[in-house]
Amino acid sequence: MASKMLFRANEILESTHVPFWGKDAFQYFRSDILSEENPFPCILGVEGFKKDLLRFSFVTTPYNYQDIRNVALALREYIDTFKTIGRYTSFVLFFKPEHKERSMEEYETMFWDTLTFLHQIDQKKWPQDIPKDPKDPLWEFCFHGEPIFVVCNTPAHSLRKSRKSRGFMITFQPRWVFEGMTGDSKIGRHIQKVVRDRLKTYDDVSAHPELGWYGQQENREWKQYFLHDDNNYTTGQCPFKLKRSEQHGRKKSLY
Repeated sequence: MASKMLFRANEILESTHVPFWGKDAFQYFRSDILSEENPFPCILGVEGFKKDLLRFSFVTTPYNYQDIRNVALALREYIDTFKTIGRYTSFVLFFKPEHKERSMEEYETMFWDTLTFLHQIDQKKWPQDIPKDPKDPLWEFCFHGEPIFVVCNTPAHSLRKSRKSRGFMITFQPRWVFEGMTGDSKIGRHIQKVVRDRLKTYDDVSAHPELGWYGQQENREWKQYFLHDDNNYTTGQCPFKLKRSEQHGRKKSLY
């Protein structure tokens, strides 16, 4: 019988399937997201946690086939059920903290490798209504037939504390969560204002210039997935690699 991979918050500390390092990482995460003295900027994440809408998983490393396969299994299970959980749901993936220090660039490579590995073993085709070119403003990472906004947190972040974590961590937010939230909508403008106001006090660096709204002509979703501490740092081309079977019939990739 396969081990349990997907957890609700109230199951983690008592579960024998969650390693000690995972419980420690979760407690660090929980203290950050529920802090009243220093409110966490992502209000959707905060509300989602308070309403028990977040789901969690724990693996050792993205560079082990069995680990990445377990991530895929947990993510598929989550995607099959997320619309029944609640609007502000997310899937939070914790990796085991390492003893050695890594640079921001090393974590960035690890992040994009993880998305590429997941894509390589995805059993469903890329959704027809989502562009395959990251330079398209409507592009989004997809898995198991769903477009998903992805956020990476690492121990290397220091100034951008909203992206700092105990270990390498990835959050997957289905595009569905953001339906109706745009720069032109009342709820979108409200959420943006609250998030930006909190970022001013939470982070030791100003809001990243790449933060934008999905679908806007100048916006590129992939640039928001992994944010460096330095607002002037740019990654020239999207590191995500589309698998060969999805490239069939397309012009040669430019990235």
